Amino acid sequence: MSIFCLVDDKHVPLYRVMWISAVPHFCGEEDCLREGYYEIRLEQDESVWAKAEERDRMLAQIEAWQGDPGDEVGEDEDPW
Repeated sequence: MSIFCLVDDKHVPLYRVMWISAVPHFCGEEDCLREGYYEIRLEQDESVWAKAEERDRMLAQIEAWQGDPGDEVGEDEDPW
């Protein structure tokens, strides 16, 4: 498995990802170029913008890389 995921034209290292937006960007500005894209926040306040398919691929790769937490604890069990 690769530690990189392709987003737009960038090979993003999985370990740099801080969070991934669940909803597409909408700011209402007429000249916004990011509407409908999902933000993938990286370290040091950097971001890349992904289409839905790219966002889903990034989530899947991170889960595969880190392991699915659902494997360790049942979905309806409290981990604490």
